[in-house]
Amino acid sequence: MSGELFNPEGVTFKPISMKLITVRILGLLVWTVVLALAIGVFAGAMMFTQGVSWFWLLEIVPIGLLVWQLWLIPRQVKAWGYAESERDLFLRRGIMFKKMWAIPYGRMQFVDVQQGPIDRIFGIAQVSMKTASMESAASIPGLDRDEADRLRKILTARGESLRAGL
Repeated sequence: MSGELFNPEGVTFKPISMKLITVRILGLLVWTVVLALAIGVFAGAMMFTQGVSWFWLLEIVPIGLLVWQLWLIPRQVKAWGYAESERDLFLRRGIMFKKMWAIPYGRMQFVDVQQGPIDRIFGIAQVSMKTASMESAASIPGLDRDEADRLRKILTARGESLRAGL
């Protein structure tokens, strides 16, 4: 029964680009190296000044986090989905803690497309939607560039046509 809650009848969800896995892993590797270097400098300083050598064991922390994230990131990306219906845009994500949004086109105030330098290299972008409510902002990461552009145009057009009837 819980599967029906996140799979509304008549709605077919599209996955986001699997390129987002690579982008997120690259970011993770950068932070892992920075953390490992910081721990190494701290451990070296402690060994030099205090003669304490067990601080090198702290290097296990970034390695453990890296392994956990390498397992988790692909699952998170595969859990993302979006669907366009006649009156709403549906977004869903989550593995253990699932979340789904249904955003009426007529409530959208603006649609934003974002793309960082690594995103540009991999040809992906993020589409963000804002509504009148401060609590209702949503985004779809990891869209192919052409799909992000298409979605921005469609959401803007649908939002304007449905808002005109208010």
